[in-house]
Amino acid sequence: MRLTLISVSVGLPAPLGVWQGETVASGIRKSPVPQSSIRAGLTNLEGDGQADLSVHGGVDKAVYAYPVDHWDWWKDQAGFVAQAASFGENLTLQGADEEAVRIGDLFSWGPDVVLEVSQPRAPCFKFALMTEREDLPGRMTMSGRTGWYFRVVRDGVAPTRGRLDLVSTDAGMPSVREAFFAMVQPRVRSDVLERVLAAPALAESWRKGLTKRLAAARQG
Repeated sequence: MRLTLISVSVGLPAPLGVWQGETVASGIRKSPVPQSSIRAGLTNLEGDGQADLSVHGGVDKAVYAYPVDHWDWWKDQAGFVAQAASFGENLTLQGADEEAVRIGDLFSWGPDVVLEVSQPRAPCFKFALMTEREDLPGRMTMSGRTGWYFRVVRDGVAPTRGRLDLVSTDAGMPSVREAFFAMVQPRVRSDVLERVLAAPALAESWRKGLTKRLAAARQG
C-alpha cells in the first residue's frame, strides 16, 4: 500500500468560536506547509499544536491523517467541498480509506520517520465550529469517514511531498472503521469489542473506552 501525500498542514491554537456561551480555542484550523520538509516529533509535527491536551495530541495522537478519497462523498452527500486541512488533518492522503488501513499498520514517511496507526478520530463540536456546519460531525460519525491518527514511532525530518509506504500490516488486526464503530454503535457484541481490544497498537484512550463497553456488554 502506498499513500500519496497530497499536503502536510499545521496550525497552532487560536480562538475558534463560541460554544455554549464560552470562547473556544483550538488548533483544528491548519494551513499547508510551504517548506519541502518538516520535523516529526513524538507528540507533534513542528509548528502544530492543540489547545486541550486532555483530549487532543500526545503520543497516541501525534499526527492526524484524512483521505481525499472521501472528498466526492462529502460533496455529493453533504454539499461540503473539501480541500487540504478541511477536516483539521495534518496529512492529506490519497490511496486508502478506513476499511483498508488497520490499527497497528506501520508506514515509512521518507527515509527517517515511521508512523503507526493508533486509532480513529472521534469527531467533536470543534469540527462544527470550524466549518460552521452543525451537521458535519454527525455525518462523519454515521458514515465512519473519520480518518485516523498516527503515533510517531521513529521521529525525524520528513518530506512534505511524496508518499507514505506501508512497512508492515497484520490482516488479523481490526480496520480503523471496525475500531470506530466498536466505540460508537449503540449495540456491539462482546466478541467484536474483544477483537479490537486485542490490537496491541490501539491507543490507550480508545482502549479504556472499549474496556468499559465490554464490561457493560458482559453484564447484559
